[in-house]
Amino acid sequence: MMKEEHYCRICGLYMKDKPWGDDGQSPTYEICPCCGVEFGNEDYDLFSIKEYRKEWLKNGANWFDKKKKPVFWDVNKQLMNVPEYFD
Repeated sequence: MMKEEHYCRICGLYMKDKPWGDDGQSPTYEICPCCGVEFGNEDYDLFSIKEYRKEWLKNGANWFDKKKKPVFWDVNKQLMNVPEYFD
């Protein structure tokens, strides 16, 4: 089972390295290849997370790194991976 600390708080993409570190408080400042959020910059609190997600979805939920987009990607299925607290 994959731990929820490995999922992007915005789009639910699984990340090999925990976006917010082992303690959940130390962001990596890496960029999510799906939604383009910079961990620790645009997802620093619940309000910013919800606003970023709303804008990303409103603008078509486009992949930031189009080369990494899976062929049969389903945004709604992926969004189910967003940790409950950040939903």
